[in-house]
Amino acid sequence: LKLEMPAMNLDREVAVLATVSVVVQSLKSCAVTWQKLISRVLEEQLEKVPQGNGPLAEIDLWREKNAILTALTEQIKLPEVQKILEILQKAEPKFTADLQMVLNDLKQHHMEAQDSAKFLSTLERHFKSLSTGTGVDVMSHTIPSLLNGLRLVWIMSRCYNKDERMVPFLERISWEISARARRVVDLQTLFKQDIATAKKKITEAKNTLEQWKKCYFTTCIRVEESGCKRYWKFDTKRLFEKTDYMVSICQNLYDIFQVAEELRNIFIPELITVTENPKAVEELQKEVNIIVSPMEDLTFDPFIVETARDWAFVTEEFREDVTVEIVKQIFAQNLKDPPRYKNHPPVAGAISWSRSLSQRLQHTITRFQEEEELLASARGKEVEQIYLQVVKKMEEYEHEKYCQWRERTEYMLPLLLKDTLLTVTSATEEPVTTKKSVCFTLNFPPEILEIITETRYMEQLGLPVPEMARYMASQEDKYLRYTSKLKAMLDRYHKLMEMMNEAETKLLDQYVQELLKILKSGHKRVTWKAVGIGEFILQCTQTIGKLELLVHQIHNISEDINSKLQSIESTNLFKFPHSENGDEHPGAKEFFDHIKCEQAKEVEQLVRKYSAIPQFLREVERRVASTNTGKSPKLASYYAYWENRICQVLTQLIVKNLQAFNAAIVANEPLLQIEVVLSVSEITLQPNASEMEKMILQSIQDCVEVTKHFIRWMHGTCIECPPQHLRADEVVTFSFYSDISQSPLIIEQAVLITQNVHKLLVSLSKCLDQWKRYDQLWKTDKDTVLERLAAEKPPCVIFDEQLQFYMKTAQEVTQQPLIIDEQFIRLQLAPLASAVQENAKSWVMSLGKLLNKLAREELFSLRDEIQVGVFSL
Repeated sequence: LKLEMPAMNLDREVAVLATVSVVVQSLKSCAVTWQKLISRVLEEQLEKVPQGNGPLAEIDLWREKNAILTALTEQIKLPEVQKILEILQKAEPKFTADLQMVLNDLKQHHMEAQDSAKFLSTLERHFKSLSTGTGVDVMSHTIPSLLNGLRLVWIMSRCYNKDERMVPFLERISWEISARARRVVDLQTLFKQDIATAKKKITEAKNTLEQWKKCYFTTCIRVEESGCKRYWKFDTKRLFEKTDYMVSICQNLYDIFQVAEELRNIFIPELITVTENPKAVEELQKEVNIIVSPMEDLTFDPFIVETARDWAFVTEEFREDVTVEIVKQIFAQNLKDPPRYKNHPPVAGAISWSRSLSQRLQHTITRFQEEEELLASARGKEVEQIYLQVVKKMEEYEHEKYCQWRERTEYMLPLLLKDTLLTVTSATEEPVTTKKSVCFTLNFPPEILEIITETRYMEQLGLPVPEMARYMASQEDKYLRYTSKLKAMLDRYHKLMEMMNEAETKLLDQYVQELLKILKSGHKRVTWKAVGIGEFILQCTQTIGKLELLVHQIHNISEDINSKLQSIESTNLFKFPHSENGDEHPGAKEFFDHIKCEQAKEVEQLVRKYSAIPQFLREVERRVASTNTGKSPKLASYYAYWENRICQVLTQLIVKNLQAFNAAIVANEPLLQIEVVLSVSEITLQPNASEMEKMILQSIQDCVEVTKHFIRWMHGTCIECPPQHLRADEVVTFSFYSDISQSPLIIEQAVLITQNVHKLLVSLSKCLDQWKRYDQLWKTDKDTVLERLAAEKPPCVIFDEQLQFYMKTAQEVTQQPLIIDEQFIRLQLAPLASAVQENAKSWVMSLGKLLNKLAREELFSLRDEIQVGVFSL
């Protein structure tokens, strides 16, 4: 495709050469040759078509066009060619008009080829993946990426942005995907592979075809959402008619392999070893192979739309064969335990199941009869014989099931209706004296409902039923209402009995026995064929309602009493004094006096709450016994129950308070203070350990004796027992104290408190041992020591040592901690320290006086000696 150049010298200027006629004629001849060459090349390129059905062929075509047109275009751009065109344009403008049109066509077609080759090349790797990639890659990556690339080409390209270019190209892609699916699902080898592999390949091909269509419509939406004015509105029939048909064929093939797999799974090798007739199983396996064999020897391509009728004929024949064999095996395998529809009873459900299988067979034979070619074949006649045999067995099966049910129903139904309404699950002869009450259960035989349901379905099946069964079926709603109401009534009864504790059960024994008498009639007398079932339910419901009302009233009163008792139990009997200044704490006597004073205030409130309880019990008496005396014999056990509860609450009151007191004692939080003093030459606590233990014991005793203020009730009443005069000068008041004070729990707490206090006091005494090193200050006889020193008249240095020792001692004491906190006691050491200092200072004063005296005596003696010496001179 090389342009022919003129054999002359064109080095001179364009204007000069344009005036030389010989040059112009020669160049015109050359230009005509160029024009013919370019026109011929353009015509040839326009006539070229892709050499193949796939998209790669179209890419190769555009690359070839681009290469050829690029070669021509590059030659036109050469300087010598451009100079020739300039000379001709200068010399004869009209001549160059036709040539310029051809050059413009070349430029336009070159740009189109260049643009198309560039954009389509970006998709080349995706097209190659369609041919060589695995199914997973094609579905998950290649097809989505390819459609996304096509979307960009549609938006950006100047050539593939029109329907006339894009639709044929999409058809080529659709062809490529179809060809891929055909390669995967190769019918020549597919039926020779194992079923699992074949199903996998069919699924891969089907999913690839479906993914192509799905991604196409997704891309349509994305193009619209991108704002591009050129939407994808192509002819989808041209793009997907073939692939959609192939999808349906793949589904048919998958279903065929699925059925074949299910049939072969029925006749697994293990079945041959355990069956009594292994030859029959082998024959059935051969039948399965016969059913599948037509698919292996097809004389046509099922993936072509034109063979749709032939393929439908083959699949229909397969379905008919399969239906007869499957129904036959289903019936044989499920005779003993047939599957039933939801809510179907056993017998009618089995008959319905058998009839549904028979109807499936009937439908199959009808289809056979409609296709004379099918029925006339040897296989068709064989299938018809199998059908007749199976239908006969089904009819015999249904008749046997029905007769057995009818016979059993006529015998059992009268017996079932003689059952009473209720059964008892605990003894009924003993009186109800504990919370455990008599339990009743509904005694409605489930067989009755089954007979009713069977009867209803039997009639729907057109089978005659016994008259009594038909009557029971007509009364089904009534019996369902009865059973529902009886269940609700029994639930209400058991819930009510569970609500009552033992004391309440004894209190309401008369009402409970009345209710039990009515319920027992449903256990002993009223049967399911009686006419008074509704009246029995009404009577039970009304009696339960009355008892419920009474129980709720008693529970409301009990809640009020329990509120009082809870308030009593939670009372704090050890209220400690609180000083305004956190560093100041009361002394021991002040501390325990405060506790006792506060207890006295609390006792008044407690007694007031306790005294209000009998009034609540009189309200219970009014509702149960219609009296208001506080001493009704009907409530004797109920009074005793609450008196026992009060005793328990008071016991807990004391135990909890003693526990709290003990916790305060062992806690590291000082509540009171004790001074350490020097008394009669001994370091001691004030009050001392013995006095402290007595105070603790008295406080414990005061706490327990709070219960003396709670007067016991007279026997069988809720009335406080008056004081008893045993002798003229002795009055006894019966309170809870005598019982509570002997409680092991309280005794245990009291012992624990005293032990903890004793340990604490011993520990505090040990803290004072370090102060005993100063005891010589007050235990040494000062007068004796001073007399000895006066007699010895030691030098001043001895006095200096003694004075330094006592002054150091006085100073040392000031540096000792004067407060020690040990658990609930703060030890004040200031009085002891002051006493030590005073004693040390006393020694200093005494030694100073003695030293002064001795010094004066020596001074006077020296004065006398000096005076004698003067006189002698």
